[in-house]
Amino acid sequence: MQYKIDKNDILLRQSDFALDDTLDCGQAFRWEKISDNAYQGAFLNKKLTISCENGADLFRLHDTSEQDFLTVWKDYFDLDTDYGEIKRRLCADETLSKACAYAGGIRILRQDSWEALSSFIISQNNNIPRIKGIIGRLCEHYGGYPSAEQMRDETVDSLGYLRSGFRAKYLVDAVSKVLSGELELESIRTLSLDEARNKLMTIKGVGPKVADCALLFGFYRIDAFPKDVWVKRVLSQWYPHGLPECTKGLEGIAQQYLFHYIRSQK
Repeated sequence: MQYKIDKNDILLRQSDFALDDTLDCGQAFRWEKISDNAYQGAFLNKKLTISCENGADLFRLHDTSEQDFLTVWKDYFDLDTDYGEIKRRLCADETLSKACAYAGGIRILRQDSWEALSSFIISQNNNIPRIKGIIGRLCEHYGGYPSAEQMRDETVDSLGYLRSGFRAKYLVDAVSKVLSGELELESIRTLSLDEARNKLMTIKGVGPKVADCALLFGFYRIDAFPKDVWVKRVLSQWYPHGLPECTKGLEGIAQQYLFHYIRSQK
């Protein structure tokens, strides 16, 4: 990673990073493509416009201070992780080699744990435009993404403005369990993967897929391997006996490459 200050912007040179691959891959729902080479979005209450400049590895973070870049966005975009080395390791497998070549600019966003958990509760049996609509209404109501504490007094009825259907009761239960201490989000990071998954699944409506999505995208548990219909096809078609050894400890990152690759196949 290299960067420099350019007036009110940050110019970032970063390999193994592509905006479409990272921001439009279903791991976060608050980013919108505003032009061929630019996205606008937010992390909690911090907003950002980021664009790709002349050259695949040159990016501009608009109206961003160096302090915000170093304390917020560098971590959020996982810029300190060597994805080139990760891909070299995964490319020991023939199919993963093709998948890494197809969408080699994917990075795992280091999202807020509560935002990711509640967002993936909203995502259940839903399509991306509708998920973004619900989350947009939630953020508009609170002036940013609300914490569990801010949502303390919400009920299924009071959340009617979200038009989220059955998911409202799951959100209310998640808020209740977090605020009561029954679910301590920070402790999730230190539990084994199975223990962490089972803990998240104590929330009403949270099954293995939502739990694994929350673990991967909200807790940076890159050994979590969410399985939706596309990933189940991956396993059936290419890995009926399980993932190859080269993915050990990196299953979640491998999942992202494979997810995009299989969706591109005829």
